Amino acid sequence: MIKRLPIVTLMGPTASGKTALAIELHQQFGMELISVDSALIYRGMDIGTAKPTAAEQALAPHALIDICDPTEVYSAADFRQDALTQIAAIHQRGNIPLLVGGSMLYFKALVEGIAPLPEADLQLREQIKQEAAVSSWQALHAQLQNYDPLSAARISVNDHQRLMRAVEVYRLTGQSLTEINRMPLPPLPFQVHQFAIAPSEKSQLHELIERRFRLMLELGFEAEVEGLMQRSDLDLSLPSMRSVGYRQMWQYLSGEIDYDEMVFRGIVATRQLAKKQMNWLKSWPSLTWLRSAASENSQIMANSLGDT
Repeated sequence: MIKRLPIVTLMGPTASGKTALAIELHQQFGMELISVDSALIYRGMDIGTAKPTAAEQALAPHALIDICDPTEVYSAADFRQDALTQIAAIHQRGNIPLLVGGSMLYFKALVEGIAPLPEADLQLREQIKQEAAVSSWQALHAQLQNYDPLSAARISVNDHQRLMRAVEVYRLTGQSLTEINRMPLPPLPFQVHQFAIAPSEKSQLHELIERRFRLMLELGFEAEVEGLMQRSDLDLSLPSMRSVGYRQMWQYLSGEIDYDEMVFRGIVATRQLAKKQMNWLKSWPSLTWLRSAASENSQIMANSLGDT
């Protein structure tokens, strides 16, 4: 029986202490870090994403940070491909990959795999748009209902992008999104050690979130977003600018809300993100839980690896 190489995942809600623990693991045990965060991928978005500082990255380099311009769209499938490439390189160097972050969809894509969906067909998409212009998006939604009722139930008739994609996939493959997503996927060919870190009390997490958001403001978050707004190719329709905190600061700088409202909304939005992350983790299989800032965390993680 071939022994599978190990990988370690460290998940958790925002502000739970993942970065500090990851740096400790790198320094003590030589684990190499791969960021699993859908906001840290963007260049020029440093303060509002709580990106590891230059000093922190000097202590423990993070792969998959600063790999995209804020105008770019980066999918979970893109992440999986890039993460697998990084994992292979780390194993080749004889080290253990530590995947650390809070983007649960990225972790899910890595561990469970991604359904083999076809690439976008620009010509077909234009054809679908023209059909919608002539007959209506409602008519396209009715078509989807006929061959993929489950997708039709979860995709709003007003969500044109997802509706178009569902129709496109069916016309390209003859299979519905539901059918493709039910296909069995090959298991991840590694021994996966999965951990999650969070404070023992929700109130502690809320306090950490508020403290960190106010620190971001002191560090120059407003100026960071002002600089992004000066670019003519960025607006709130982009995934990057919809990141928690950035939308609220953008609204403040645009005059839509006042400063105090921006701070309030930014903290609330971050707490809502943390709640979603915790809900994902509560149903996640095979997790070992760690307490934020507990001194024994790194040793617990190292011990779990045994003789790997």
